[in-house]
Amino acid sequence: MQRAFKVTLIPNHNQQVLINKTIGCARYVYNRFLALKQELYATEQKTLNYNACSQQLTILKKEIEWLKEVDKFALQNSLKNLETAYKNFFTDLKKSKNKKGVGFPRFKKN
Repeated sequence: MQRAFKVTLIPNHNQQVLINKTIGCARYVYNRFLALKQELYATEQKTLNYNACSQQLTILKKEIEWLKEVDKFALQNSLKNLETAYKNFFTDLKKSKNKKGVGFPRFKKN
């Protein structure tokens, strides 16, 4: 027999601010590296893998102070999500003949 518990989170003001900062920073990192990958491919026909992006993220965190305020794992997970989006796109592109399927990774909005 399996049981499930429904939990409602009620964060205080400081926790809400931190959650919103984390979400915003993760979105910024995702969009920044998506643009970087697109630009690099357009100019040099090369791409970056997760490890190269992670090294670039370390450098970026030194340049942009507010990226240090959030949990590093959230930022790394946004890079992993971007890598997964690319893998899913190319896997679907190889498998399906029709043009409808997993689309090219898109920029995240608010």
